[in-house]
Amino acid sequence: MIISITLENWMSFRDKARFSMTASKERQHGTRVPRIEKYQTRVLPIAAVYGGNASGKTNFFKALHFARILVTKGTQPESLIPVEPFRLDDGSDSKPSRFMFELLVDETIYEFSFAVTRRSVLEERMVVINSSSEKVLYDRRDGKPNFDESLKKDRFLEFAFRGTRDNQLFLTNTVSQKIDNFRPVYSWFKDTLELVAPDSRFEPFDQFMEEGQPLYTTMNELLSQLDTGIAHLGGEEIPLANLHWPSTFKAMLQEEVKEGTPVRILAGPGNERIVVARKDGELVAHKLVAYHPNSDGANTKFEMRNESDGSQRVIDLLPAFLELSAPKSKKVFVIDEIDRSLHTLLIRKLIETYLNQCSTASRSQLLMTTHDVLLMDQQLLRRDEMWVAERDRTGVSSLISFSEYKDVRYDKDIRKSYLQGRLGGIPRILMGCGVNTPSRKEKGEGDE
Repeated sequence: MIISITLENWMSFRDKARFSMTASKERQHGTRVPRIEKYQTRVLPIAAVYGGNASGKTNFFKALHFARILVTKGTQPESLIPVEPFRLDDGSDSKPSRFMFELLVDETIYEFSFAVTRRSVLEERMVVINSSSEKVLYDRRDGKPNFDESLKKDRFLEFAFRGTRDNQLFLTNTVSQKIDNFRPVYSWFKDTLELVAPDSRFEPFDQFMEEGQPLYTTMNELLSQLDTGIAHLGGEEIPLANLHWPSTFKAMLQEEVKEGTPVRILAGPGNERIVVARKDGELVAHKLVAYHPNSDGANTKFEMRNESDGSQRVIDLLPAFLELSAPKSKKVFVIDEIDRSLHTLLIRKLIETYLNQCSTASRSQLLMTTHDVLLMDQQLLRRDEMWVAERDRTGVSSLISFSEYKDVRYDKDIRKSYLQGRLGGIPRILMGCGVNTPSRKEKGEGDE
């Protein structure tokens, strides 16, 4: 689970911005808020980030994507680190970008932080936080690892540090060297954190193609309940010769596809989803199709390109909600623009279904960015689960929780206050007279 995330000098976040999933003292919806007994704290199962266009919502999502790639895939020798510092004032472009994560991993809280420029990792630190104390496992500064006393005698750790390139995280290198001391944090970024962009596609779509696959029955039941018009999904075999792919690509498939290791392919603007496998020595292709009931009671086949953007988005998002709601799930899904192409009632139903599965023992989380103000409802979300990203006139973004505002009561129409600009995070639209709507900060209301 995410406890908190802090960003500094990253894209539009010039100043230190902290996003916290720790629950406030609010009692609303308390039965579904996970409780971490060891630390006597509660961690929220969901958070929604609102804000106008270009306010910083997607930059927050991109920060998580950048950190995940840097931790799990690392960098190539001599390559630049693809960091994106703030660029709208003098000096920020040359300053390091800083990231700090507080994570709950297997009932233990870790703090992992790093500071990077395009050329090197300047600082890197990992702390294990116990109920009453903290232990700094390592603190990388000035070219030194500064290990905790319990690790100083480990010669192999020292060897691994000396072999860590300037443009590489020590955490990443330890895992590549098969050192397990810090693997829980690495595994969280690799296996627990899931990022879903507006154009992301669910990659293991072959699970929808035939009975017996893990998601086949559940997906088909839900698609019919969500008014997509789809009776069920399935797979259709197609000759490889009928696929309009370059001959070089087909030749590569002939070379690469082995028996028992199918290849999934997302192809073309029509979002065709094709699985190529080898059976009895020959390549066989199947594509995902949808079946709709017709007036005769039979089913008519539809290509995926014939499905609406909304239906395709549902097909891609449903597996995330199913995984979030699964018993003992520890997944953290971050979904950018969750409402893209989807009706507000459908999104609300998905969120309600997930939250109904949450309890004080839950460990999954959903973070989402959205413009859908109809979800801004205290019957659905707590005040500390709703945030705004706001960009000021200098291009600097900030993150603010609704729980920080004293005038946001539990019984208040929070949506109305937001749309009236009392909570910030709305577009500053140029009016006909040339007047610009000020932000909450610029009106002097930010510290209320």
